[in-house]
Amino acid sequence: MGELVLALGLGSYTVGTIAFVAVAAFVAGLSRGFSGFGSALIFVPLASTVIAPSLAAPLLLAVDVVMSAGLIPGAVRTADKREVGTMLMGTVVGLPTGTFVLVHADPVAIRWAVALLVLGMLVVVMSGWRFRGKPRKPLTVAVGAVAGFFSGMSQTGGPPVVLYWLGSGGPAALVRANLVLYFALSMVLSVTAYAVVGMFTKAVLGLALVMGPIYGLGLFIGAHMFGLADIRVFRAVSYGLIAATGLFSLPLFDGILR
Repeated sequence: MGELVLALGLGSYTVGTIAFVAVAAFVAGLSRGFSGFGSALIFVPLASTVIAPSLAAPLLLAVDVVMSAGLIPGAVRTADKREVGTMLMGTVVGLPTGTFVLVHADPVAIRWAVALLVLGMLVVVMSGWRFRGKPRKPLTVAVGAVAGFFSGMSQTGGPPVVLYWLGSGGPAALVRANLVLYFALSMVLSVTAYAVVGMFTKAVLGLALVMGPIYGLGLFIGAHMFGLADIRVFRAVSYGLIAATGLFSLPLFDGILR
């Protein structure tokens, strides 16, 4: 067992740290499985309490790339590729900026920003607010830039895009396909940006091999639980998990929790 840990580049982590990240991955997968969102909002701030944000963000990205691959073919057939491409124009600008912040900013400052961002986004989502209006190219590019910045910094760029497109009035199938295709292509940009700055270290890939199946198990269980209970119950649980995660991950509590 010890030799395997060393081979995966995880020798500098305690069993407790690896177990904690594994629990975070399972809960994140569970939330995404039964509510369709929340994996980054849960995993990144929670995992960042025991490992650096510069490890947590690429770790989630590496796992998510594999888990979401099966959704892409259907999205390619249905999505409005021009609209998705317009959104990506902004992402191309915002994502490298967010990646630069992730690499060079103080880890504690990033944790404060991510925790507050998580709580702020949660308030907006729970309020029921949605963008109301027809998507316009300049606004779509701007939303893409904001989402790209958050994705580069912490892989939490989803909510701005979701809130924007859900309020567009388009058919649900088209909106879903746009989201799936956008996030798939955004992940390609994220992988490229993170690879350029050398964020996919041996430790990240080692953790991804360990956490991938655990995340997938949470995803599988969550998806099956979705069909067994009222969606309002699970949405409330997801909100509660994200709120607890945002509060739990605040550096304010490091003296107690770490």
